[in-house]
Amino acid sequence: MGKKRVVAQAGTTPDAPTPAVHLGSKKKFSHGVLYIQSTYNNTKLTLTDTAGETLAWSSSGALGFRGAKKGTTFAASKVGELMADKATDIGIKEVEVVIKGVGSGRESSMRAFAGKGIGLTAIKDSTPVPFNGPKPKKPRRV
Repeated sequence: MGKKRVVAQAGTTPDAPTPAVHLGSKKKFSHGVLYIQSTYNNTKLTLTDTAGETLAWSSSGALGFRGAKKGTTFAASKVGELMADKATDIGIKEVEVVIKGVGSGRESSMRAFAGKGIGLTAIKDSTPVPFNGPKPKKPRRV
């Protein structure tokens, strides 16, 4: 087969890398809802508009944390910082926060998100709580 020959056009070099351009979203939003799902093993953040359409999402596993490190407060804060950067690219100025779960990344991801200059208008905890619980064991018969 052989090597293919590349013909350079006038004024350009054939080996010059093209710069990566991040286009982002075409629409701009000023208000959104941030959903934080924090478990013992992972922390997931989803940014939506007020209608519930997903604009951006990330998790500590998506950032490269593996195993037990995904559930740490450090990983959650890194996810919060990344989501704040994505939110500023979209143009969001203030968000409502909905927290779900009992993991250690609940507060740290929210603090990192707010630390980037985006206002928090409301914080709601929607962690599911059982009101009856599991059925107790039967008494032991001897």
